Amino acid sequence: MSDVYAIVTNRIIEQLEKGVIPWRKPWKGNPAMNYITRKPYRGVNPMLLPYGGEYLTFLQAKELGGHVKKGEKGNMVVFFKPLEVDDTKTGDKKTITLLKYSTVFHLSQIEGIQSKLPPTILDDTIKPIETAQKVIAGYIARSGVQITTVIGNDEAYYSPSADTITLPAIGQFNNANDFYSVYFHEAAHSTGHVSRLNRDIGTSSFGTQKYSREELVAEIAAAMLMNEVGIEIPQTIENSASYIKSWLSKLRDDNKMILTAGSAAQKAADLILEKNLEDDVSQ
Repeated sequence: MSDVYAIVTNRIIEQLEKGVIPWRKPWKGNPAMNYITRKPYRGVNPMLLPYGGEYLTFLQAKELGGHVKKGEKGNMVVFFKPLEVDDTKTGDKKTITLLKYSTVFHLSQIEGIQSKLPPTILDDTIKPIETAQKVIAGYIARSGVQITTVIGNDEAYYSPSADTITLPAIGQFNNANDFYSVYFHEAAHSTGHVSRLNRDIGTSSFGTQKYSREELVAEIAAAMLMNEVGIEIPQTIENSASYIKSWLSKLRDDNKMILTAGSAAQKAADLILEKNLEDDVSQ
């Protein structure tokens, strides 16, 4: 591993050794919620829905006097529904729980219904950072990854199937450094696409060891990139360390995993920076 990347990795390990710092989500946004009940979706549902904000079923939209725009595709949400049945052994009534699903549409896919959410106010004092923007622009141009910025969104993620990065707007973040830390994290995920470094990122379920390792790779790569472009600040390295700690707990707090993930992270960072991937990388 190169000296600069090794320094970043060691900084993260130093933070981990100090104990767990609560991870802070560095942006403000609206959670995905049902338009009628106003209750945020829970469990796996936030990961199934592409954006934050309000959702309705086709029938709910119709009952409220609106309609789903032509050609729009819905998203699945799952829920548990109690069902009373006869116990075949005792003849008594008993309640079982069925896993059901429903198709919902984001309010942006629906016409004739106004949002109940207050408008998202962006901080227009938060401006792009030239050094970071240049790295991102170069990587996007070379890789072909598509970027979607959604004002008010409460999610930041990379979709391997669509090869698309979705982010909240820069003005939703606490500062520009936090924005680029998240941007670099998602860009690092995209380097694992089958057409790039092929890290098998599209077949791992949330919470599995593969998923956890990929999160380590992406967050370490983001920390490396922040240092490389000169915009790392104490808050971002602390937040990275606490985020990494949360995933290490799923890997039995194995701090050696940092070094293993660091090697893959260097490859991801080098690809984003267009460095020579044939250079020696410590395994």
